[in-house]
Amino acid sequence: MKTVNFYHGHTDEKSDNITEELADLDGVKYHLTSSKKEGYVVLSISMNGYSQLVKFGADEVLRREYGPYIVDPETGYDFSICVNQSDLPPTEEERDALYKKFSLLKRNLLAAPFERAFIAQENQQTTEIMEIPYRNNESIFVFALQDHVTVIFSTEFKEDTDKIFGKVFLQEFADARRQPSVQTAPQVLYSKEPPLELKNLNLRDSEDINYVTFVLFPRHYAEGPVRERTISNIPLFRDYLHYHIKCSKAYMHSRMRARVDSFLKVLNRAKPEVALDQIEKKTAS
Repeated sequence: MKTVNFYHGHTDEKSDNITEELADLDGVKYHLTSSKKEGYVVLSISMNGYSQLVKFGADEVLRREYGPYIVDPETGYDFSICVNQSDLPPTEEERDALYKKFSLLKRNLLAAPFERAFIAQENQQTTEIMEIPYRNNESIFVFALQDHVTVIFSTEFKEDTDKIFGKVFLQEFADARRQPSVQTAPQVLYSKEPPLELKNLNLRDSEDINYVTFVLFPRHYAEGPVRERTISNIPLFRDYLHYHIKCSKAYMHSRMRARVDSFLKVLNRAKPEVALDQIEKKTAS
């Protein structure tokens, strides 16, 4: 909002310069700087796996989406874009579209391997396994086969309770496809062992690592809005899963506290009352 107000000339005179450091999921960091006097805004991003994404075509995607706004990255960041006030579109609708495009910077970075796999499969070609190490000890693996595209998540559960809740959620993902209403959804497979497709990779061996596989068929990434929605949603799976695990734990804790409170009330009501005439009176001597 500060940036929008700055563009429209509504910023307080005392707020000529804005510098904000922002954190996102998966260890992503943003740096937003602006100068009302010089009339520019710079947005920079730093994320795990950036160098691997560049190998899979991230540069092409970024040039396509942000071509005229790309500048040399700031120190400590992987990619930067800069907008001058004089370069803003004339209409509010176009400006809003530009703001939205800036907000999708992380999504567009992650889009490159998915786009490469989808295009390859459409041409009945295969790709190598494209690994995106987007978190410490966790990766996304994307690759195309002749009739479908496979996306595999490795996710880490550090706490025993997370493992229990995670297993329940992941098994539900695998079983839910049996329902008639979601039979056209991507197939989901859950395993504690690395899938066979990853057997030749040097993976970290740990009891805390689990694997979730999505099998995407052409109907799931048809060119146009369907493909864009798939690219936007799939990378968010890990965050979606762990968010619901935390919510479930919070709900269970609240129910446990409520149950303890009710037990304490029952115990307090059952506490025997001592008659006044049975109380031994003592005098000071």
